[in-house]
Amino acid sequence: MGALIVLRQMAMIAVLVIIGIGLEKKKVLNEQGTKAISKLVVDICNPVLIVSTILTGNITVTHEEFLSGVGVAAVIYAVFILIGTLLPKIIGIKKDERKFYSLMSIYGNVGFLGIPVAKALLSENAMLYVIICNVFYCLLFYTHGIITLSSGKEKMDIKKIFSPGVIMSILALLIFWFDLKLPEVVVKTVEYIGSPTVFLSMVLLGASVARSNFIKDMKDAKLWIFILVRLVVVPALAVIVLRAVGAADEMVRTFCLMCAVPVGNLPMIQAEKTGERTDILSRGIIVTTVFSFISITAFMSLI
Repeated sequence: MGALIVLRQMAMIAVLVIIGIGLEKKKVLNEQGTKAISKLVVDICNPVLIVSTILTGNITVTHEEFLSGVGVAAVIYAVFILIGTLLPKIIGIKKDERKFYSLMSIYGNVGFLGIPVAKALLSENAMLYVIICNVFYCLLFYTHGIITLSSGKEKMDIKKIFSPGVIMSILALLIFWFDLKLPEVVVKTVEYIGSPTVFLSMVLLGASVARSNFIKDMKDAKLWIFILVRLVVVPALAVIVLRAVGAADEMVRTFCLMCAVPVGNLPMIQAEKTGERTDILSRGIIVTTVFSFISITAFMSLI
């Protein structure tokens, strides 16, 4: 992918993040406001954007390529789980903190950040693979993730698997698979609802960065080892392996991006609900998010 194209698109995203930082510093956005916008993005705009992309995009992925994408996503998440099990032990994380690093290894921000970045950088075909990753994410988090965070005390929550994001993802996949055609008024309405996603997501990200103590968070040496393995080595290996097996270029780029996204918010939200400590997850989210702008730009420029 052309370096100038990636730099231009990432620069545009960076500007949106800077706007969010400015709005937070000027007190235009407060914590209550960002929570409301976050709910709007997570429950409405982002899920609708998924369907909008399938309805309005020129999707040329075949059924065989789609099934290959499902297989690749399954392998990638299996590798994430393996990394989440082994890496915390290898880098010497305390036993009672390992579960947090395990969650950070598996649950990257494939939705809140992955969807808008993929929308900005990649083609319509890529969004199909992004949707697959989002379905895997939710299926795993509300089963494996819940149990891991609670150290086995909590049971999996099947009902929560069917969040607006998963429901709309499944709907989008059905539209693709059966090549369904919806009325123009529905398509346009969906397009309008989904279009603010990129702007709102990046503004919220900027507000989050503005509230963090980023300089202090950067001093955690073990976190940096984790970042280099999870956000640099893993995406690089994904590219090498997928190229070796002859995967299509767009599939390679998409799954590289999905491997390179920063730590997701859902584990921290769940930790807050259940009274678990959130400092490690919060630090991981902020530092990996800022770092990912550099790593994603580099990866997308090179492949």
